[in-house]
Amino acid sequence: MYTPKIRNMKRKQFESLKNNGIENIYKLISNYVEIDELEWEYCCNSFKSTFFPKKSILLNQNEICSKIFFVAGGLLRIYYTDEKGEEKTFHFCLEGTFGVDYESFLKNIPSSFSIQAVEDTLVIEVTFEMLQTLYSTVRNGEKLGRLITEDYFFILNDKIKAFYMHSPLERYETMNAKFPTLLQRVPQYHIASYLNISSVHLSRLKYASKIKNTPND
Repeated sequence: MYTPKIRNMKRKQFESLKNNGIENIYKLISNYVEIDELEWEYCCNSFKSTFFPKKSILLNQNEICSKIFFVAGGLLRIYYTDEKGEEKTFHFCLEGTFGVDYESFLKNIPSSFSIQAVEDTLVIEVTFEMLQTLYSTVRNGEKLGRLITEDYFFILNDKIKAFYMHSPLERYETMNAKFPTLLQRVPQYHIASYLNISSVHLSRLKYASKIKNTPND
């Protein structure tokens, strides 16, 4: 889909991002299971690409998450709003990864999270119906679904363990290893929220990490 919403993005750039996104989806699926040309052609015909300007909301908390958003270009933030009305960042989704509240998506229940575009972002959308058809059409479809679910569980598990077992500095350095460009792309208050610390504490962690990783003369 190419619409006037795409502002300064030219059609050629849009198509390039879309094609890169589809290629990355193919790589992602291939990492899980084997898929032949006919199966992949069927999948490609089902994909829909959509552009979201910076700060757009793709999913609101308490809505049902009816789509998986695969990031072809840009950056998504998954967050929730607590009882005080404060936003708490849970996860970031860079190019080649996907944003979704998987429990809401699978169970058709209200989402615990919101999803926002931190940058101008092009996503490839996969609906629940499309995914079920893919599972039944691709030879190893059920295995694909199981492995994707397991990976989503590991994301949640790693997040929980980080809060209870790792220091703020360890969480900061793990974030840098996992998302090496994040500090240049995301407002500092979102990063502080993701690490569950204050912005002042984040500044101290940056300095501590720099000192720790500076080689001695």
